[in-house]
Amino acid sequence: MAEEVQRWLKEAALPLKNLNPGASEPCHGDLEPLREVLRDVRVLGMGEATHGTAEFFRLKHLLLRFLVEEMGFTALAMEASVSAAQAVDDYVLHGTGGAAEALAGLGFWTWRTREMLDVVEWMRDHNRTVPQDRAVCFVGIDPQRCGPSLETLAAMLRTLAPERADVTGGLLGTLAEARTGSLVAKRPQLLAEAHDLERFLQEERPRLASRFGDTAADHALRHARLIVAAADVASRTSRGEGEEGGALAARDRHMAQAVISLEERTAGSIAVWAHNGHICTDRYARDIPAMGQHLRKHYGERYYALGLLFGEGAFRARPGNSAKRPPRKRTISAAGLRSVETQLASATSEDHLIDLRAGRARPAVAQWLASPQFMRSFGAGVPRLTYRFSMTPTVLTREYDGLAYVARSTPSALLG
Repeated sequence: MAEEVQRWLKEAALPLKNLNPGASEPCHGDLEPLREVLRDVRVLGMGEATHGTAEFFRLKHLLLRFLVEEMGFTALAMEASVSAAQAVDDYVLHGTGGAAEALAGLGFWTWRTREMLDVVEWMRDHNRTVPQDRAVCFVGIDPQRCGPSLETLAAMLRTLAPERADVTGGLLGTLAEARTGSLVAKRPQLLAEAHDLERFLQEERPRLASRFGDTAADHALRHARLIVAAADVASRTSRGEGEEGGALAARDRHMAQAVISLEERTAGSIAVWAHNGHICTDRYARDIPAMGQHLRKHYGERYYALGLLFGEGAFRARPGNSAKRPPRKRTISAAGLRSVETQLASATSEDHLIDLRAGRARPAVAQWLASPQFMRSFGAGVPRLTYRFSMTPTVLTREYDGLAYVARSTPSALLG
């Protein structure tokens, strides 16, 4: 790395001195420079190199507080089930149910943590003290695990059309727990049933509105469209071929569409919480168009992709891709000399955040941002041993607008 680049990284680093969102009055001073950086941003993607790093949760919690309290953001969009997230939203907006139970209902261990519970409880406390138009909502963007939507429609259909009410059983019912690409052999029938349900509810919207009200009728149609999206993702092969791509590409496309739909009906700006691979503005896993790529095409510079990286320590992940094996602590040392993490640490070893857009006008920095590099990227599961050596290629200027670096990672704390 050229001396000029290292000097710029040091000068441009925004120190993150205290990742303690639990303070009753957190100091927003560390984040104050972000006010100008994000002034025209409509959607902020907040990434993470692992789903199981406690410090990433805490940093995003701090960012969310700043964005909501100081910059008028009014929505948190999560890489979580659209359908199941409604229970969390009901809690943060109205105090309905319990926070821990709602998080467990999301169906993913990654969000069933003490750190995520702190975020949700803060959202509820905030919403108790502000007018309705300043309340912050919790919205899922992942079409997977649409069981609550199936149950909602089944209840409505028992009154409207009892002969169609058994949507939680049969082939559509399998979508409640279906994983990406798990129903490939059933695709024609599954999509036919999902589209038929959507068409029926569209045709019967006047009766739906008459019986349940306009808002409920609109929600029913939204549930039906979600079931179509869930069927689409569950019934594609993982990578696929051709222009449409496979299940992974379809999932990111549907998540981007969910963010855009949320933005169109939301007064304030939106924070999106997802893995680095999803929020980046290019591709991940070699050739999968990321959610962030779609958002960049739609919003241009009004979408900002902030990647979160770490130096060394430990994080939580499942062994391999098994959904049945419990997540465990994974230790890891510092990345290699060619990694982005090591280059950031060589300039500023403490926790910090840096706006990469600010370096584009400096030729040496622009060249560094455009050069092929490597960084770490772990999902909900990792290989037993080889994860320690795993690196993902990146070209920063194509993928991120900013980076946050946490020197030491510790595992997220699972709720009992």
